Amino acid sequence: MATLFKLAIAAQTTTTVTTNPAVERYFYTLNPAHVDQGVLTIPANAFVDDEDAPVAEITLAADDNGYYLLFINGVLQQEDLYTVAADEVVITEADTIPEGAVITLVVTNFVPDADSQTTVNA
Repeated sequence: MATLFKLAIAAQTTTTVTTNPAVERYFYTLNPAHVDQGVLTIPANAFVDDEDAPVAEITLAADDNGYYLLFINGVLQQEDLYTVAADEVVITEADTIPEGAVITLVVTNFVPDADSQTTVNA
């Protein structure tokens, strides 16, 4: 008579995930020279960063892993009113933005990191 032997294994996996947001903030004060026919085109070098240093290039949001927030005088704007490129930000319907208004662009990208540990008890 044959005996069936079964292998008994118990395993436990623990996974730790961190999102690691990378946030960049850019600040600009409205210059009427950048408005043409109601469209505001802000060149990257017109922005300053958190340390008040001029910006050479705007960090882009990663596809499916980042996003933009644009504030005009502290008011969050709908995303279909502006576009972001590495060299400029374009805001449509900008003819009612007052001169001297503060415009803040926030770029958030996520750099997730995951670590799994599996313990096998045989």
